[in-house]
Amino acid sequence: MTRERPVAPYAVTDSPEETARLERTWHSPGGLLGWFTHVNQRMIGKRFIITAFCFFLLAGILGILIRLQLAGPEQQLLGPELYNQFFTMHGTVMMFFFAIPVMEGFAIYFVPLMVGTRDMAFPRLNAFGYYVYLIGGIVLFGSLLLSMAPNAGWFNYVPLSSKLYSPGYGVDVWTTMITFIEVSALTAAVELIVTTLRMRAPGMSLNRMPLFVWAALVMSFMIVFAMPAVIVSSTLLILDRLVDTQFFIVESGGEPLLWQHLFWYFGHPEVYIILVPALGMISTIIITFTRRPIYGYTALVLSVVAIGFVSFGLWVHHMFTTGLPQLGMSFFTAASATIAIPSGVQIFCWIASLWGAKIRFATPMLWVLGFFAIFVIGGLTGVMVASIPFDTQVHDTFFLVAHFHYVLIGGAVFPLIGATYYWWPKITDRMMSETAGKWSFWLAFIGFNVTFFPMHQLGLEGMPRRIYTYVEEMGWGDLNLLATIGSLVLAAGFGVTLINAVWSVFRDRRAEPNPWGAPTLEWAADSPPASYNFRHIPMVESRWPLWDWEKAGERAVVTGLRNDRREVVLTSILDAKPVGVQVLPEPTIWPFVSALAASMGFIGIIFHPVFFVIAFFLVAFTLVAWFWPRRPWRDD
Repeated sequence: MTRERPVAPYAVTDSPEETARLERTWHSPGGLLGWFTHVNQRMIGKRFIITAFCFFLLAGILGILIRLQLAGPEQQLLGPELYNQFFTMHGTVMMFFFAIPVMEGFAIYFVPLMVGTRDMAFPRLNAFGYYVYLIGGIVLFGSLLLSMAPNAGWFNYVPLSSKLYSPGYGVDVWTTMITFIEVSALTAAVELIVTTLRMRAPGMSLNRMPLFVWAALVMSFMIVFAMPAVIVSSTLLILDRLVDTQFFIVESGGEPLLWQHLFWYFGHPEVYIILVPALGMISTIIITFTRRPIYGYTALVLSVVAIGFVSFGLWVHHMFTTGLPQLGMSFFTAASATIAIPSGVQIFCWIASLWGAKIRFATPMLWVLGFFAIFVIGGLTGVMVASIPFDTQVHDTFFLVAHFHYVLIGGAVFPLIGATYYWWPKITDRMMSETAGKWSFWLAFIGFNVTFFPMHQLGLEGMPRRIYTYVEEMGWGDLNLLATIGSLVLAAGFGVTLINAVWSVFRDRRAEPNPWGAPTLEWAADSPPASYNFRHIPMVESRWPLWDWEKAGERAVVTGLRNDRREVVLTSILDAKPVGVQVLPEPTIWPFVSALAASMGFIGIIFHPVFFVIAFFLVAFTLVAWFWPRRPWRDD
């Protein structure tokens, strides 16, 4: 419910009794059963992050096996069918089960903290989205163990993925699980949009929002507009395969290119869905380690928004060799070059922020600087493949494999690792080793370039991607061996960070409350934050509230919230003026049960459509229980 409630600023005072009652109100139940009832944004966000990195590890292992197979001519480590399954799983997991979910996980964890609220707008929906994601990932990897893994590529082109050319259950698993987990992405996006626009701390107007929050907001809107396209395409394909519709069957009047239009209408914005939050991470780290406001705040915000808009006009960029009209493709060439402009604005604003600053070269900053070098190369090759004549020559070669990884690993994973080092003290109250962090960076930076830079040359020499072997006479062996060695160095670099993170949890080196001297609100909360995030909702008067409080020696907060139920402040969209109070729901197990019921429908339809009908009624029952009024959960 929402109702009017006056709020007013006052000096911070803490009562132990009030704090204890607040803790009881926002407490998450313990035990195994209690784990499935958690709805707290920090717990759900942390689960997204950990699960995504686990999938990253598994997909990375598949990538190493692919590189070992290609290390020399006519290798026999993987047969053609297993190779097809591995490279399909590698791409699918990296794109759908790691890159987007991990960015959403960081946003779920940190956006409420950075905007000064106690939780997400719809906590139970948040939990439901995580369980959908987890179940989808388990089913996908289970298909690999059961020899039912998809094998038509992470893009699943028709007619290769049609029932005629891909019999068995592999493609069915891909289509149903992709549709299933996009539900998870959409739930997180809706949560982030509502939380950002209506639950910011009083005084945090749109022009005072942290840049990472802006990036998360743009990412969420992009997900809302992009994800339905891939849901529609995968649904049409599963109907073709299971109930013999003819959407993509040429002989019956279907159109195979419809798949590419639908898939890439999602697929190219997906690259920027992954990239945009990374841009926000970079800005956040640069502000902190230069110890001064970012240059061109407004330009950075507008460029992120522009990237979001322009990215939806690029999908034919991937279809230049499909025989589309030349005049039509020329517009997409122009759009592909145009998107480099807002990206360049970001780069130049960051350079201006770094220029003349006393930069602290801690581990997070090193990963950001590594991003500059790698992403610029990826951006330049992106402009190259935007040219139709050049793209015609290198399409489906290893040149595009190199370009793709330079954009996504350099543009997203490097900033992501830097953000992990940056926010690790907030999540765990522990500091990771700076020495190990720098070793990790240099191993990853060198290993990445040794792995993927030679692939540009392999592509120019004509080596096609998606082949499981090649003959010695082609002369590709030396560069492939070099790339394989580089992949092992790259894996070692990421492995050092994994060991560093695990080691830091068990060693007794606690972090200071704000170890980096950052200016944003998440560092005003405890480390790790309490279940309610903030004892008192802060009032915001600038873009850099912690620096202002540090100078003033005091801060203003909001009063008037009850501590016997989960209340959060609602504010206006533009100026963040308090307009009321929202009561959030208690923990419950029904989001988990609802996700199980939904998964029954999506998994069962692979074998018979009747399972989807049964699951529909089961989900309806769980939703009734989900929204049924009940007494608050207590385990004391």
